[in-house]
Amino acid sequence: MSELLLPPVDEISAPFFEGALAGELRIPCCPETGRLFFPPRPASPFAPQRAHEWRTVSGRGTIWSFVVPHPPLLPAWAALAPYVVVAVAIEEEPTVRLVGNLVAREGGPLDELGPEDVAIGAPVRVVFERFSPEIALPRWIRV
Repeated sequence: MSELLLPPVDEISAPFFEGALAGELRIPCCPETGRLFFPPRPASPFAPQRAHEWRTVSGRGTIWSFVVPHPPLLPAWAALAPYVVVAVAIEEEPTVRLVGNLVAREGGPLDELGPEDVAIGAPVRVVFERFSPEIALPRWIRV
């Protein structure tokens, strides 16, 4: 899987990826308003003069939207297609949506589910798949 395009880890995103490696879903939080937001950025969008904090959330949410790429846009993913990509509204703050693959089970292959297995509003929970020593990415399974 090393040929797959992986996101960069920098000082802004590092707490997210450290959490993922530990099996935790960590989301930036505004210290002034308590609101969660994503993606991570240097300061809170709700109080730009303030640095944000990180909060570990439950990892539960609902499918807000999905797509099945045909063919995939990135050549390294071609052998894995078709696969389901979901946007998940997290339970603690439904306006925060994370994107990842829907899989049938933890560690399961990407192509095990199809569009007939997806329902908008269906509950899901996060699992993580390690791609390198520095990167684990969220995947979602139905509950």
